Amino acid sequence: MTAVAVILAAGYARRWISDDGLIYVRAVEQILAGNGPVFNAGERAESSTGTLWQWLLTVVGFVLPDSLPELAVYLGLALTGAAVAFGVTGSQRLHGGAPLPAGVVILLALSPMWDFATSGLETGLAFAWIAGAWWLLVNSRDSSKESHLGLAFVFGLGPLVRPDLALVSIVFLMALWLLHRPAHRTTVRLLAVAGALPVAYQVFRMGYYGVLVPLPAISKEASDSHWLRGLAYFFDLFLVYGLLIPVGIVLWVGLRRRLTRSDRILVLAPVIAGALSVLYVVKVGGDFMHGRMLLPGLLLVLLPFFCLPRASSRTVRKWAGTGLAAWAVLAALVLRTPYTPALSPTGIADERYFYRGLTGVDNPVSKEDFVNAEWVKQGWVESAQRELVFATNKPAMNVPRMEPLGPNRPHRVGMVWQMLGSAGAVTPLDQLAIDPIGLSYPLAAHLELTDRNGRVGHEKMLPRVWISADYGMPTKENEAARRALSCGDLAELQESVRAPMTWERFVANFFGSFSRTTLRVPVDPVAAERLFCG
Repeated sequence: MTAVAVILAAGYARRWISDDGLIYVRAVEQILAGNGPVFNAGERAESSTGTLWQWLLTVVGFVLPDSLPELAVYLGLALTGAAVAFGVTGSQRLHGGAPLPAGVVILLALSPMWDFATSGLETGLAFAWIAGAWWLLVNSRDSSKESHLGLAFVFGLGPLVRPDLALVSIVFLMALWLLHRPAHRTTVRLLAVAGALPVAYQVFRMGYYGVLVPLPAISKEASDSHWLRGLAYFFDLFLVYGLLIPVGIVLWVGLRRRLTRSDRILVLAPVIAGALSVLYVVKVGGDFMHGRMLLPGLLLVLLPFFCLPRASSRTVRKWAGTGLAAWAVLAALVLRTPYTPALSPTGIADERYFYRGLTGVDNPVSKEDFVNAEWVKQGWVESAQRELVFATNKPAMNVPRMEPLGPNRPHRVGMVWQMLGSAGAVTPLDQLAIDPIGLSYPLAAHLELTDRNGRVGHEKMLPRVWISADYGMPTKENEAARRALSCGDLAELQESVRAPMTWERFVANFFGSFSRTTLRVPVDPVAAERLFCG
């Protein structure tokens, strides 16, 4: 299939693993080492937003545990290729025969699609689940009622692929019901099957981690609204590539056809789900990676129109085909972000270009590509003895600040660095990689967000004094922070992730997860001491 070959070739040419992809790698390495699904041994923190991706990497990691980054890259590429195959064959089945390529051309021409065909993130799995679920929905018209339970199970996996894909799960389950109108008892069974695994994992999450959502959702305040920043993120993709033109063409041609009732359901389900996905991304303020979070929504909107029948009107065929082809050539060869390699004014970055420049490798796909880079400075960890190493992202300030670890810490080193994936790559599994942003550090994640003007998802930054109080030696400077950490709800937060996991601890974590998720810690240690210690 030509479309699959194109995305595989483009994705392979731009293969890479992001710093965030390396976060998954360390979590999987900890599982394989017997330390559980954590980032640092002995501290229960869910740093992986894509639950299924983490466990899928764990399964394949049993075979080649020393090649996890490369496995993440190539598995993501394979899943992206599968997504394109599902989309093309599903649209051909929907429209009958062998329709002409249409919406798939838009995705194949987008350079962000080439980048996130790999990246080591859960994006490839999200593509495959979305397209595969829709393919199953299309084919369910001719399936037996017994198979609908299997479909419900697959559709229910959305929140485990990414929490925000729960919206897609809901829409697809509604579409399945509308297509077949099952009896009430069957409907209950379908819902029970769809929710079985997500609910079971949610119980585990609440009891094991002590919160309701993955830690990055707390760190990034994913329940908040930031519409203006989200709109800037939307237009950062749609204006750079002029996407409103080709998407408008495909929708105009695709929606001109007369559709049966079942066809309308199959067309509108992914379109509505995609619109909701995009709307959610805009609501929460977008992301810092150019285009990444909008691609699943765009895929959903285009799925029913990946391939379309030849238009009956010669004028429609001529103008629509010419416009789409011209745009695709322009997008594939010319259109790129205007802020490479620097960040945009809104904090959005072309991540692949960024890490390609920092590592000095055209296709960074291994930990060694990051570890051996000049800016990572592996010697910081290797030479440290009983020290907290406060690293920096600025090459001009490449001498880290050192402080002694506290007497109750059995570790040799604690690497404090906001480039969490790189920190995890250079820090041994039995040592500490401390994240001041809070993607893997509960204290930092629960920090109060006082300024939304920083880089998207990176606005929180735990002050050094808190880290020193938590992991370092007692000093006069960190006295207030140390007292706050030993009092009230803040002490319970620490216990929920560090106390030995017993049945009593699991139950306490489970019932305390509701209030603990909303707990926020003042940035000022004195204010925190006053709040938690009375």
